[in-house]
Amino acid sequence: MKTTRYFEEQVLLKRPYLKREWCQKAILEPVKKAIQPNGRIRHWTYIAELGKYLRVVTLEDGETIHNAFPDRNFKIQ
Repeated sequence: MKTTRYFEEQVLLKRPYLKREWCQKAILEPVKKAIQPNGRIRHWTYIAELGKYLRVVTLEDGETIHNAFPDRNFKIQ
């Protein structure tokens, strides 16, 4: 799994409860994907352990993880 320096040094420190396998699941089995205006890609997946959807943002390549966080407002439409 590829990650950015930001993810390793900032995101994981701020959110130590995040598991890498959750992020990988979001990329491999998303319930929804969306491309941001800057080209980065958002992937959402439901994490039962969190009881919430996890949003994982990758770089344009779709595999390098840049950010991840529980998305309180996400709803499947």
